[in-house]
Amino acid sequence: MRLVTRHIYNREEYVRFDSDLGEYRALTELGRPSAEYWNKQYLEQTRAELDRVCRYNYEGPAALTSLRRLEQPNVAISLSRTEALNHHNLLVCSVTDFYPAQIKVRWFRNGQEETTGVVSTQLIRNGDWTFQILVMLEMTPQRGDVYTCHVDHPSLESPVTVEWRAQSESAQSKMLSGIGGFVLGVIFLGLGLFIHHKSQKGPRGP
Repeated sequence: MRLVTRHIYNREEYVRFDSDLGEYRALTELGRPSAEYWNKQYLEQTRAELDRVCRYNYEGPAALTSLRRLEQPNVAISLSRTEALNHHNLLVCSVTDFYPAQIKVRWFRNGQEETTGVVSTQLIRNGDWTFQILVMLEMTPQRGDVYTCHVDHPSLESPVTVEWRAQSESAQSKMLSGIGGFVLGVIFLGLGLFIHHKSQKGPRGP
């Protein structure tokens, strides 16, 4: 940051203070007496204005705004590939759209913190000044395992936790079959109502 004070008389600059030089400099003969006097009487006061006025006006409001701004993170868990029990896999905890940058993301398995096999990206800046980060956990899921992504951030009154539960292939198949059956049921119900509605109208006369 730099403070420059220019003194002009009759459209001509005759004295200048430049914080990079640290003193008043005369630019004309007219300015020499003024520069000498101000360097003796006001130099320390003028130097202090760089911090007292300039730095406060530039950094103060922006710093206060940054301190007041809090954006809560969005947290989601995804699996790197289709789940298969007893096979090596990678859980990804995506933490996005948070501000400020300070954040702590931890992995737990069945209530115990996992410290090995944890890999994190660097903080990624978004275009709106918020941040995102990915924290991965290398693991081999066993039936009944519960994995938890635990996120601490200044915007949160209490930590955010998101769980992922390991399921057997048969349980997944049953769940997918149930979802598929429900969707087909809705389709056939809609089709039946449509046919019934058309039959109620009957053919129109000439």
